[in-house]
Amino acid sequence: MDRVRTGGDRGPWASEALDVVRAASGGMLFGIPLLYTVEVWWTGTSTRPPQMLGILALTFLPVLLLNRTAGFRSMRDVRLRDAVLDSVEAVAIGLVLVTGVLILLQEITRATPLAVGLGKVVYEAMPFCIGIGVAHHFLQRGRDEGDDTEDADAISRRGQEQGLNATMADVGATVIGSLFVALNIAATDEVPLLASSMSPQWLLALMAASIAISYAIVFVAGFSGEDRRHSQVGVLQRPVTETMACYVIALFSAALMLWFFQRAAGPWAVTLGEVVVLGLPAAVGGAAGRLAI
Repeated sequence: MDRVRTGGDRGPWASEALDVVRAASGGMLFGIPLLYTVEVWWTGTSTRPPQMLGILALTFLPVLLLNRTAGFRSMRDVRLRDAVLDSVEAVAIGLVLVTGVLILLQEITRATPLAVGLGKVVYEAMPFCIGIGVAHHFLQRGRDEGDDTEDADAISRRGQEQGLNATMADVGATVIGSLFVALNIAATDEVPLLASSMSPQWLLALMAASIAISYAIVFVAGFSGEDRRHSQVGVLQRPVTETMACYVIALFSAALMLWFFQRAAGPWAVTLGEVVVLGLPAAVGGAAGRLAI
């Protein structure tokens, strides 16, 4: 056998899709703060193709090492050839993911020169790729391995007993996770800079993407506790309602952070745009916080 299977009996396409979602989620958890760093944008604009190749090679090496020990798949690599192929895929996923988020943040537009856009993507991709490399290991025991020995009925009964307590735990974890990831971003000039370039329609797209990313991290990627979270019963304890409620909490946390740093004194429309922009890392942090409880 080339690999040791740690997953269930899903088909190859379903397993591959889950692995890609897990990889993207791990990349977001690790890489989102660097996307809000203007110095990295500027560095990327002056990077030449030979330097980009060197940075990609430098990124590939730790990802290869990580894929030999952790990786993003539900099957553990045991041959060097498998780890190399998965590392190439991990770097490709990281590059595509960073490109999509930079487009979403309007840091890459149709007017952006190709060389400038590539430089930004390559520099931003390293933490994303490292996050992908540890995605399976980090908070991952998943839907198939299980978090404990309880069956579905026992988990459901426990969820009914906890009820409001589980909901309040999610609220607290969302706030703490949002603060952990987004607090250092809220004090920077990048948030108003990004918000000023976005139309109302684009802000709505950013909100939708933030909700989708948060949902994928908690309920799709197969990180630790996913089965339990799907089975919880209580106030708002369903995947869609929990995701929506926790995103609102993340936005509220983002607004408080901006107020704390005296960056919420402008017109309400401007402040709202900044809250939505900061809401992306806040939602990612909130999702990570809920995984940790």
